[in-house]
Amino acid sequence: MTAPALQGWPDARQSGQSGQSGRGRFGPAERTERTVDGARTVVHSFGDPSAPPLLALHGLRGSHHGLAPLASRLPGAHVVVPDLPGFGESPPFADRAHDVAGYTRWAAALLRDLGPDATLLGHSFGSVVATATAAGCPPRALVLLNPIAEPASAAGGVTGAGTRLTSLLHEGAARLRLDGVLRHRLLADAATATMATTTDPLLRRWIADEHRARFGTFADLRSLLETFRAAGSGTARSWAPRVTAPVLLLAGALDRVAPVAGQHALAATFPDARLVLLPRTGHLVHYEAPAWAAREIGGFLGGLPG
Repeated sequence: MTAPALQGWPDARQSGQSGQSGRGRFGPAERTERTVDGARTVVHSFGDPSAPPLLALHGLRGSHHGLAPLASRLPGAHVVVPDLPGFGESPPFADRAHDVAGYTRWAAALLRDLGPDATLLGHSFGSVVATATAAGCPPRALVLLNPIAEPASAAGGVTGAGTRLTSLLHEGAARLRLDGVLRHRLLADAATATMATTTDPLLRRWIADEHRARFGTFADLRSLLETFRAAGSGTARSWAPRVTAPVLLLAGALDRVAPVAGQHALAATFPDARLVLLPRTGHLVHYEAPAWAAREIGGFLGGLPG
């Protein structure tokens, strides 16, 4: 089944930061459903099916929509973007917790299905799952967007205070079974305010609309709370020393969720890694600079041996 091109992507003006986002709308994606390690999973695929596969994992409270601006721009790759179980269109796990171990087991099964030439990509919490997966099931290469290098619960300043407040809200709402609170647009707006750095009003409005549309698409309180706890404590750094594949890290210089100092420390932990920073961009490289990210990834993959 072919899904229509996603609507609403702004024609970013080729000036300043907004020019990084590129022009045009997303190409069509092929939507399929498959059973992965016992879990029904909805997958959207972009690009040429005969090209080398790239498995892309979205972050907390996201879905395949978040990675579509990047996936539709990657040259020479068949980009496979699943909705993580419990988010988007994929139902939650029935037999395991929604934690790093549970998602890693699922992602490794999907990666093996794609074959030995598959590259693995993860954004934010997806970077934690991707790194843990790569440590036990080596991909051809690993690409991390805005990777989580330090526990969010340990952050200081305004970011740390916001994380602790959000944690209290999630725990309290889950305990009282108030899922409507956790689907409220004010939480989506808070995420936009925290993570978006673009000065382009059109792009910023589009990001806000995306967050409002996707932030509440979690399946239930159990899966959300388990994933939220995992995202607050897990880091890519925990598994980095065991990753044998070449690694590309793409990060925003203004990222308040995954600050630059942690990115340098994380890159040094991998046996074979390169870090590229984009000025004037924060935690939403895949929204604010997908064309830039696609060029960097294309160059990285094109330079791999064999």
